[in-house]
Amino acid sequence: MAKARRDRTLTAIDARAASAQVRQSLIGRFSRTIEPVMRPLGFDWKITAGIVSALAAREVIISALATLYSVGGEQDVVLREALRSDTDADGDPVFTPLVAVSLMVFFVFALQCMSTLAVAKRELNSWGWPAVMWLYMFGLAYLFSLVVYQGGQALGLGA
Repeated sequence: MAKARRDRTLTAIDARAASAQVRQSLIGRFSRTIEPVMRPLGFDWKITAGIVSALAAREVIISALATLYSVGGEQDVVLREALRSDTDADGDPVFTPLVAVSLMVFFVFALQCMSTLAVAKRELNSWGWPAVMWLYMFGLAYLFSLVVYQGGQALGLGA
């Protein structure tokens, strides 16, 4: 019994240390810097870091969040619990159903895939149009996600 408790304590300490390392990493610092821009969409720095990581490919957000939340093993179950239990400084949940919907709406419109931009660059022989494509789609994603999240908050759907 004492060994199991000690193992859980050591695992919790390891998770906190890993979380602190991620917070001080380049992606952690960058995400905390742009968090004020993403906060109106309901996204904290960890979700923002997942979005930034997803520039490689949309599905990368899952593994990025697993790394940010320092989970291992059966990722889907453990990550789900980590997201549910995460709270901000006020004790409010970070990942609510409204935040999840806002994130899904963001990903519907955002042009997140770098390979798409690279192909557009190759075909058009310029970075101009791919930049316009990315900015336009990011703007749409931001606008619709903002409307969903802020509208949900105004209707009292935030918790």
